[in-house]
Amino acid sequence: MGNIKSKIELNVELDENRVPEKLHWSANDGGVSNEEAKAMMLSVWDSKAQESLRIDLWTKDMPVDEMKVFFHQTLVAMSDTFYRATQDDKMSATMKDFCDYFAEKLELNK
Repeated sequence: MGNIKSKIELNVELDENRVPEKLHWSANDGGVSNEEAKAMMLSVWDSKAQESLRIDLWTKDMPVDEMKVFFHQTLVAMSDTFYRATQDDKMSATMKDFCDYFAEKLELNK
């Protein structure tokens, strides 16, 4: 049996100044087809260079209040992923504490 492949596709429409105007993504195996997004963060680990490579994009009409919520939810998700990847209870709890602090300082829980 051969390897199973799955494709995730990102499409970015830029204005004349190369600023993102529209972001769309598809992940057919996940049932996502050409869905619009206002922001995205992609991190890829380069094992040879031992460094993280990133693409962070947001459309020029992404509201700042939504960006703050997006960052908070991303930080919470990273805490969960860190725990699943490392089983490090103590650091995961510390990361969650920071997420709570972040939300409190940005007044996201009101």
